[in-house]
Amino acid sequence: MSVGLAIGVTFLVCLLLGVPIATSMGLSAVVAIIIAGLPITFLVQVMFESLNSFPLIAIPLFILAGGIMERGGLSQRIVGIFMPLIGRTYGGLAIVTILACMFFAAISGSGPPTVAAIGSIMIPSMLRQGYSPNFAGAVTASGGTLGILIPPSVPMIIYGVSSETSIPRLFAAGIVPGIAVGLMLTAMAYFLSRRSGYRSADAKMDFGAFLRALKDGIWALLAPVIILGGIYTAVFTPTESAVVAVVYGLLVSVFVYREMTLKKLKETFIFSATISGSVLVIIATATIFGQILTLQNIPQDMAQWISGLSDNKYVILLIVCALLIFIGMWMDTIAQIILLTPVLLPVVTAMGVDPVHFGIIFVLCCEIGFLTPPLGVNLFVAMRLTGCSIESLSKSALPYVFVLIAAIVIMVFVPEITLWMPSLMYDR
Repeated sequence: MSVGLAIGVTFLVCLLLGVPIATSMGLSAVVAIIIAGLPITFLVQVMFESLNSFPLIAIPLFILAGGIMERGGLSQRIVGIFMPLIGRTYGGLAIVTILACMFFAAISGSGPPTVAAIGSIMIPSMLRQGYSPNFAGAVTASGGTLGILIPPSVPMIIYGVSSETSIPRLFAAGIVPGIAVGLMLTAMAYFLSRRSGYRSADAKMDFGAFLRALKDGIWALLAPVIILGGIYTAVFTPTESAVVAVVYGLLVSVFVYREMTLKKLKETFIFSATISGSVLVIIATATIFGQILTLQNIPQDMAQWISGLSDNKYVILLIVCALLIFIGMWMDTIAQIILLTPVLLPVVTAMGVDPVHFGIIFVLCCEIGFLTPPLGVNLFVAMRLTGCSIESLSKSALPYVFVLIAAIVIMVFVPEITLWMPSLMYDR
């Protein structure tokens, strides 16, 4: 049996048996190493080197910062700022949910924690106002996808490391698309709410309450300003900004809002360690899996096949996006980025596509994977918060999936949307 066939068969069998993605890739790599006659030390060396990277330190730190700010009262303050502004607007609570997700995304850098932090506050509020559980869960899960597009973003860090692309430029490139996609999701939420008659009949716009909430929540709003402002002004690196985020979150949670207790802090550390550990294991196993594939020239053959489909870069980009969306339904975002970046990036850059532009398109495609079963991690978080079935939530999330697909098509044909901000900040 050839090494390539052994990898494919082992990986497919593991997935069909329900083996976790990290374990599936690790077992496939071990089988390939044995068949190829490579020393088992190759496995250890590659996995160690994959994690021996300074930028990767930012991942567990941003996860920790998001957990601290969720349990320390910052997420509640962010929601509280928008609540007095909704009035009797159709879908007012849904709009607040998406806007709050946009702000919390600039702290957490990940999708599921954003859904958990904002959903735990907004879903009960929507249910009390007569919103259907499926609608409430779908809109929260969709807003949570912004957690990986609006910087700082864990997948962007992974893409930057994998492609040797500037992480600050990637962060800058995600700002305008993140805001644009957020507004598109908001428009869809308003349209669906108006059609269903979701409206807070007893709510009134209260500018005074808004000012009081803004005064109370100013420390929460300053978090993304400090984190991103420090990166873009070169005061500190993305990795150092993660440390700043943790320290800032602790100071505000303990000394300003005084909601962080030792019990909550312990829970935050345990949660962050669990999530970070799973992410880092995926990175290590995906790297060794990718290395074995590279030794067998599988990425090169696949890249050559894709290049042969067309000589039009827009056609190739759309084909690549369709491939990423399909794979994202089955594969974890981190593993997808590590495995496919070395395959797809040379194909698109050979046609003149900027690596930063492709990185944002890649992340956008990964967003859809958060809303599509069988993986659909955002849907599973929303399912726990609403009690709905994954099937009904998936159906309710379809309009937002179409919005994300439309956003991908726009970004493909109008690269200036992603490249304008990096060129403004760094090409002077």
